[in-house]
Amino acid sequence: MCGIVGYIGEQDATPIILNGLKRLEYRGYDSAGLAVMQDGKIEIRREAGKLSKLASLIENQPVSGKMGIGHTRWATHGEPSARNAHPHLSSNGDFVVVHNGIVENFLELKEELSAEGVIFRSDTDTETIVHLVERYYSSSSGLVEASRKALKQLKGAHGIVIMSSREPDKIIAARIGNAGGVVIGFGDSEMFIASDIPAILEHTRRVIFLESGQMAIVTQHNVQVQTLNGETILPQIHTISWDPVAAEKGEYRHFMQKEIHEQVRSLTDTLAGRVDFDEGRIHLDTLNLTAEKARKIEKIIVTACGTAAHAGMVGKVLIERIAKIPVEVDIASEFRYRDPLVNPNTVVLAISQSGETADTLAAMEEARKKGAMLWSIVNAIGSQAMRLADGCISMQVGPEIGVASTKAFTAPLVDLYMLAVLLGDLRGELSATERKRLVADLSLIPDLAGKCLDREEEVKKVAYALKDTHNALYLGRGINMPIAYEGALKLKEISYIHAEAYPAGEMKHGPIALVDKNMPVIAITPRDPWYDKMISQVEQVKARGGIVVVVATDGDEKARELADYVLWIPETPWLLSPVITVIPLQILAYHIATLRGLDVDQPRNLAKSVTVE
Repeated sequence: MCGIVGYIGEQDATPIILNGLKRLEYRGYDSAGLAVMQDGKIEIRREAGKLSKLASLIENQPVSGKMGIGHTRWATHGEPSARNAHPHLSSNGDFVVVHNGIVENFLELKEELSAEGVIFRSDTDTETIVHLVERYYSSSSGLVEASRKALKQLKGAHGIVIMSSREPDKIIAARIGNAGGVVIGFGDSEMFIASDIPAILEHTRRVIFLESGQMAIVTQHNVQVQTLNGETILPQIHTISWDPVAAEKGEYRHFMQKEIHEQVRSLTDTLAGRVDFDEGRIHLDTLNLTAEKARKIEKIIVTACGTAAHAGMVGKVLIERIAKIPVEVDIASEFRYRDPLVNPNTVVLAISQSGETADTLAAMEEARKKGAMLWSIVNAIGSQAMRLADGCISMQVGPEIGVASTKAFTAPLVDLYMLAVLLGDLRGELSATERKRLVADLSLIPDLAGKCLDREEEVKKVAYALKDTHNALYLGRGINMPIAYEGALKLKEISYIHAEAYPAGEMKHGPIALVDKNMPVIAITPRDPWYDKMISQVEQVKARGGIVVVVATDGDEKARELADYVLWIPETPWLLSPVITVIPLQILAYHIATLRGLDVDQPRNLAKSVTVE
């Protein structure tokens, strides 16, 4: 959630930090601040609200220096305010901290420090950290040892960066647990620190990722990584291939709109290097999967949150239908609390765009303790979910900036389809003819997505008709039931319209009571095995005077006759239809939100990467 940026080098740190924080706005925040070492003293600027307010403050009260740290905060302890914004300064003004995560023993530490005479100037849990560093600092042991002792006092999961005027040649960065990433980038006689890659990508592509329980001593020319017990670590340096331009809006009004339109490319990239269309085979080499391992799998549990969980629901249908393996879908925040039944022949498959979602990482840790095999589908290269897993499928979609996920939803749908085909092949569940047909169908997807995107203006007309509604009901069946959930979530996330989703067969068990002329019903009705059942549901809604919007296959005259509005999609192989049916729903939600004048990329109360429970 919160964003962190740090710099040490020969350039002015202030614009580098501000620009880096700007690139992390998608994570969600309610205040921002920075601390810069200026003339041997720590100077802090903090402001509630958007980064533009912080920039205005700095324009009126300039600050510059060769070393600094910055932060965008999403409140957990203490209201959003300048007083509670990071960075936080020690009592003597010599130490400063920025922090992602929650200090679970905050009250205990605060009482202890207060008893020693420490006066707290904020309501945050973070302030305890900087006072601990001050407590433990001595000229003989230095900043590294003081930081180490302070970090060992903390309970919970954290990403922390510490700076001191006593030792203005270094910055300390640390990661404890799964509170979000800490990335350190190598420049030319300069070093960068961030909570996520886009913040520093324009400056460097050579980075290391801190693991849980590691701290880094970052100087202008290098970095030393240690455990919290002082053991030296030799980290792996990664070269990131993302293009900085990919994090810019370009011709589009919002990142979300850009990312919706990037789906032709992202779906193509998802297939790249993994599909042999000539032989009709799938290659997911990063799973290290053999026929012997595939045949031993007794059950797959997909664990994820939000949009990723909806992708997992589609994956359940795909894997059970194609590979004949039982699949459960478990919301990650519930998984570890129900004592899940897993064994070494169970695969727990985590799906996460950021790879840093706290609940998903906790579910993975629980599965690891119980002996399950761990797989993940993630977008963020080098993220914790990628590193924890025994095997990983990268989404290959590039940075996704908009909080409401779009291309990072359709890509894992294709990943799950490819996984299902590979498992079905290795387990002997598919004939050569079936396998080649399923693989050949993948070649159609980027073009079909493009045809949906070409119809944006048609969808915008429907959005204009629905923009003033207060409630909506989404219905779907079978493999497109999760698309009803995803469509409703998109509408809720960015337009703040109350929307519910139901399996269409459940409509008569309660939701039909809501249907009237003021309740739009959005029905996903492509030509798939559940088509006749969905048409029946649409007829029941119309019989009760409801407004009906259908997602329908080109040429469907029955849908055209019944519906008030139609969101047309091209004919699609039904097992891949969710990749296509969701696109008009993404576009619909986007335009409803923009017509209502809302901040699409940063909807209220939401964050891109949920790194606290």
